Amino acid sequence: MLKATPRGAEPRSTPPRSIAGKLLGALALVAVTAAPALAADLPEPTPPAEAPAVQAAVTKALSPWQVRLRALGVVTENSGSVNGVPGSDLSFSDTVVPELDITYFFTDNIAAELVLGTTYADINGKGSISSLGQIGKVWLLPPTLTLQYHFTNFGAFKPYIGAGVNYTIFYNQSADSAQSLKVKNTFGAAVQVGFDYMLNEHWGFNVDVKKLYLQPDFDVNVGGTPLTGTAKLNPWLIGTGITYRF
Repeated sequence: MLKATPRGAEPRSTPPRSIAGKLLGALALVAVTAAPALAADLPEPTPPAEAPAVQAAVTKALSPWQVRLRALGVVTENSGSVNGVPGSDLSFSDTVVPELDITYFFTDNIAAELVLGTTYADINGKGSISSLGQIGKVWLLPPTLTLQYHFTNFGAFKPYIGAGVNYTIFYNQSADSAQSLKVKNTFGAAVQVGFDYMLNEHWGFNVDVKKLYLQPDFDVNVGGTPLTGTAKLNPWLIGTGITYRF
């Protein structure tokens, strides 16, 4: 049976926990309703800018190929002999010629260089055969391949050292006081030291010094007598010119 509330009695108050629950519910409803609007107002995140170091690396990436054009002084040792002729000696003319070299960089420090150029040498008698004067003249094609180490911690100044092999071809040979002359093709060793001074990313100034160990044998006929001998050329190749890095 239901009991009637007595007249004049106070109604029961709402429990505090019920009020707190209703407030939390209202706040949750407001948060859910406002979330899309707030998200729409937020600025979109921008992607991080590319690191300057990466941009610089891309900008400074160079081709592994490099060429140089030099004026080359060829200074020979002026020594040699004719077999069986005591006191015989030889001397050779020095020249200045243009020269091209091509370099390929395997890494920033390691490179290979191919030297291309041609020159000539007058062969003269000295010592006991000085009376022969100019014995003959030969042209030389001495392609030289060296493996180089380039130092990279001096800024625009880039020194290097190298060593390699040379194969010299003698052609267009002619005799003067001799009746015939044939200098034989030969291999030789090569060492070098030099530097590039880079004016900008591609262009630079070059100085290079090489030593070729070149001692070809030859056959010569003097006064109808066939003779043999050795020409100790061993030239210094002293060059200066321009560098271009692709």
